Amino acid sequence: MSRRYVEKVVKLILLAALLCFALLLAWAFQSRSMPALKIWHTTTLQSEFHSGDATVGYVFADYLIQEERLFAELEAQIVFQVDPSPQVRYERYKRGGTQNPAWSSSNWNRTYEMIPDRIKGGALLLHGLTDSPYSLRRIAEILYQRGFYVLALRLPGHGTIPGALTDVSWEDWRAASRIGAKQVRHRIGDKLPFFMAGFSNGGALAVTYALDAMSNENLPQPEQLLLFSPEIGISPFAKVANSQKLLSFLPYFAKFKWLSIQPEYDPFKYNSFPKNAAQEAWELTDFLEKRITAAHSAGLLKIFPGVLTFLSWQDSTVYTSETIQRLYSYLDNDDSELVIFDVNRFDPLVPFIPVANASPLLKLKANADLPYRLTVITNVSGVSQEVAEKTKPPHTAAINTRLLGMTWPPGVYSLSHVAIPFSPDDPVYGNGRAVGTEYQGLPLGALSPRGETRLLIAPVDQLMRLRYNPFFSYIEARVEEEISESLYLVQ
Repeated sequence: MSRRYVEKVVKLILLAALLCFALLLAWAFQSRSMPALKIWHTTTLQSEFHSGDATVGYVFADYLIQEERLFAELEAQIVFQVDPSPQVRYERYKRGGTQNPAWSSSNWNRTYEMIPDRIKGGALLLHGLTDSPYSLRRIAEILYQRGFYVLALRLPGHGTIPGALTDVSWEDWRAASRIGAKQVRHRIGDKLPFFMAGFSNGGALAVTYALDAMSNENLPQPEQLLLFSPEIGISPFAKVANSQKLLSFLPYFAKFKWLSIQPEYDPFKYNSFPKNAAQEAWELTDFLEKRITAAHSAGLLKIFPGVLTFLSWQDSTVYTSETIQRLYSYLDNDDSELVIFDVNRFDPLVPFIPVANASPLLKLKANADLPYRLTVITNVSGVSQEVAEKTKPPHTAAINTRLLGMTWPPGVYSLSHVAIPFSPDDPVYGNGRAVGTEYQGLPLGALSPRGETRLLIAPVDQLMRLRYNPFFSYIEARVEEEISESLYLVQ
């Protein structure tokens, strides 16, 4: 190789590096136009759990003690520092405010347990990124009402301040989920069924844990996974999100840590989103993809737990196609099912929905040898807004149809990532018709503001996004079926 050729290659590399840095610098300068940072963006809470805390002998009780210290720190460092003036009326950190999550019955941002009088099984619930244990509260109640001991775990970096997600790793979430799983198995004994349920990022963690448990005899194996909008694949741009660290350590570019800075009026979910959270989510999905591929090659997925997944055909947070390709296409048993909520295929709406021509049934029914049961919740026909269940059993091309007696609500053209696990009567994210609830704050699921664009400080797309699942009763029935089947098998 000639010296002249080497010099040319070096120059090209330096030029590419310079161009990348110039783009990064431009991105950093653009971030300075974002809203001002508040103390809940910049404060570091010292009591948060990290994977390094899980030393020998560290158990669930220790996790709760540490969480107690964390929320005491949250009160001292954040809540008692917030100006109680009318300008912060709807901030979640205002003492005694309508959006403050410290309800009289419980703060659903924290880890909680539901313990029936007679325990018939156990379940560990893992929430999504920027969410809290509240997001699976209704699923927890369904399991509890059928005799399951339920542990809804608050994952590290969540339920407190969005700034906590700037100093968290996916390994912290993984370590916490192991502590939770061991607690559930300890609480229910060796013979009762053990479920894991995960929403979004929690879905990825549930699958990761189940894979870990197959090769680690110290981890109790779940018999069933319940996944809601699982985060199996996300945008590849998240892979480079933490490139911000090259500049964001400078106070001048402090906002560069954030993808969005928004008012925090949601009591159980952060609205602001740091780049580190995106990076860690991508790291988790990348790790998971490699683990699934390796497990499939080793033939281990033949003994993998049954997986029941509910997701929206259109999802702007995670890639639905990746759940199909990276997870379900590898499953080697017939005990799993994928339930897809289709878009509203009512003929008058179709011209306004570019993806309406892409049907999940049309894409998947051509394969007569799917190793799982496929169910699509979709319109009975193009001239009706009534929905039906269209099911294709494993290893067959036959499609069975069952009317559900449910219709699309007026104005709803699809479900969404965040809507899947929430019932219409949820007091926070439901349709605004909930009665007898202690929540007196904004009905976030029912907000439908009208006016000029770019006037509100909250993004219009956030306010328009469907926050509840109008077909949640179908999910409830299907989860109860899984519970009944598991309890029958242990009798």
